Amino acid sequence: MGHTMEAHDRVAATIAAPAAAAGEHGAIEGHSIDFIPESERTDRLSRQGPFWFLGNFTFFTMTIGFVGPSVGLSALWTTVAGTLGIMFGTLFMAFHGSQGPHLGLPQMIQSRAQFGYRGVVLVLLATLFVFAGFNIVNLVLMMQGLKALFGWDPLKVALVVTVPAALLAILGHDWMHRSFKWALYLSLPLYGLVTLAVLMHWVPDLPLPAALPGTPPPAPLGFTLTGFITQFAAAASYNIAYAPYVSDYSRYLPKNTPSGRLIAAVFLGASLSGAWMIAVGGWLGDHLHATDVLVALNQVGSDLSPRLGSVVVAVTIVAFLPVIAMNIYSAKLTAITGLDSFRKIEPTPRVRVLAILFVVVLQLGVALSIYSSGKGLSVLNIYLVVMLYFLVPWTAVNLTDYFFVRKGRYAIPHFFLPHNNIYGMWGARGLMSYAIGFAAMVPFFCIFDGANEVYVGPFARAMGSVDLAWLVGLFVSGIAYYLLSRSLDLRGEEALISHIEKTMPQYTTGEQRF
Repeated sequence: MGHTMEAHDRVAATIAAPAAAAGEHGAIEGHSIDFIPESERTDRLSRQGPFWFLGNFTFFTMTIGFVGPSVGLSALWTTVAGTLGIMFGTLFMAFHGSQGPHLGLPQMIQSRAQFGYRGVVLVLLATLFVFAGFNIVNLVLMMQGLKALFGWDPLKVALVVTVPAALLAILGHDWMHRSFKWALYLSLPLYGLVTLAVLMHWVPDLPLPAALPGTPPPAPLGFTLTGFITQFAAAASYNIAYAPYVSDYSRYLPKNTPSGRLIAAVFLGASLSGAWMIAVGGWLGDHLHATDVLVALNQVGSDLSPRLGSVVVAVTIVAFLPVIAMNIYSAKLTAITGLDSFRKIEPTPRVRVLAILFVVVLQLGVALSIYSSGKGLSVLNIYLVVMLYFLVPWTAVNLTDYFFVRKGRYAIPHFFLPHNNIYGMWGARGLMSYAIGFAAMVPFFCIFDGANEVYVGPFARAMGSVDLAWLVGLFVSGIAYYLLSRSLDLRGEEALISHIEKTMPQYTTGEQRF
């Protein structure tokens, strides 16, 4: 342990240097994957709730509400199942949020404690594709919707949306918080009007689509247990996929930020807007038989006033730009962390910009390729479901380590040591728990390409093709990690952490409390 105590002193200058230079870049954020010193923790707890409210207050969240009507649920039961599911999933992302102010680190840097300095690359690949995948889905939705409504060229749509979002991601944390605030002011009145139109029945229902010759007419929507579980799972997994984001945007909060209040702010913000948008999506799917959310929003607006449909669509796109920037920003942090795991990288603004350009080119290329293929969102839905399967064991291992094993006590300088760090190059316990949880999920996999089965595990088939793999992964990976971690030398780690706190008090991490 004495050897590692000497090693942490050598890395002190490395992780402190970027912080000293941060103020030299004006409005552009100077940090990337490095530690945020207390002197720069200028964010406020009051901004977290609105930030995560807008994160889900989008047209894309409405598409999660399309799931219920597609599997036989009425708008009412879609709302109930979606609300319960979104609240369950938000619990996980909210607990991740408490790690940000406590440690002052991006989410995936902290994951080196469970998976090792290089072993973390396994989950980095999954999170990178989740971040980029969400943006790819969003871009394809916008290209398809605006092409159908106004005949706009898909390439121009993709560029007009991506370029300002990329600039926002380059400006960084503070500018993104400002943009989320203004986007909320912009979208709240119009989405409120859309919701009021739905509640007051100002938009007439469309008749059911005509049945094909020789086929029975579709059954009226109502309640089915399978449909309820499916909608619950879709909503829960949607917000669980936010888990790798949250600490990235809470690390600028002061270290003494109360964990309970922060968790509550993230939970209320993300779950309220998520439940709201899923309810609207359920109504659009039930009453308008919507399959394209932008087309449906245009119809709702146009039924209220001839030109209001175009206004609703325009505001929807503009208000969504900060969310695209958020995905780019987190994907950038993930990409830099992955490279840094094999070759030490100084986290300068130039590195940030290059990483953002890489992410932007990647997502533009994939989105345009999928749009041109004509396969559309079915490919993307498969893509995101599979990526979620890879992500769930990580969140279980990470939260178990933080709250139940190490209880928030970490040797922060050792996250930046390529060699001789106490967490090792390859974290065997984390990697084994991840593998065990993933293997347990496979019989529960439920992957469809539209109505066509791609793979349904035997247990999922026995339950009527309901996807509960994510729930199995959460519990199995978390329990496996807790049991494997009983052999950790936590006393030795505590001795090293105490030495760090005496010699480098800026890296003090008290036991996690509420």
